[in-house]
Amino acid sequence: MLNKKVADLRKDYTLAELDESEVAQDPIQQFEKWWNEALTGEIDEANAMTLATSTSAGIPTTRIVLLKSFDKDGFVFFTNYDSRKGHEMAANPHVSLLFFWKELQRQVRIDGVVSKVDAAMSTEYYNSRPIGSRIGAIASPQSKVIPNRSFLEEKVKSVTEKYEKHAPERPENWGGYIVKPVAMEFWQGRSSRLHDRIQYSQEGSSWKIERLAP
Repeated sequence: MLNKKVADLRKDYTLAELDESEVAQDPIQQFEKWWNEALTGEIDEANAMTLATSTSAGIPTTRIVLLKSFDKDGFVFFTNYDSRKGHEMAANPHVSLLFFWKELQRQVRIDGVVSKVDAAMSTEYYNSRPIGSRIGAIASPQSKVIPNRSFLEEKVKSVTEKYEKHAPERPENWGGYIVKPVAMEFWQGRSSRLHDRIQYSQEGSSWKIERLAP
């Protein structure tokens, strides 16, 4: 039976519009334009993005990660290589990212191929993190089953004591990934669910720009 309390939740989108004649010819440039507007739009954690991965058999999982850099080469985030997503990306490098900036009534979807960034970049970012985050990256066996919270707290305590006199070094199983896009979609909410959707897809060394039906 349909749950009316859920089904009746709706919001009409009227803030802006998006036309293919007005977007940048390169999707990274268009993303940078929207990114700057997100930064000035009082959005809480504008760099939060959904990362979708899947096993070699095609079974998907999603989670939120944080964008830490982007340029013409792609979109960078950091995590534990031994986590579930790390294993899935090793088995299947095809991933998807999704930004949802509800205050601007916008989404950006990025489909691409993921690979690890070089060790120097991972170390540079690791060393810039707060000390608690660096210790946590060492102490947490991310995605593994643990008996209780106390187990994790004891691990953190042990690592903290180990590094009382010198800064922790980046563990080998922690570092960055970069997603090189093969397709990007920019979604602008519009009234009556007739949203604007502009898709960029690779066509040789250039990008094809097309409008998708909402």
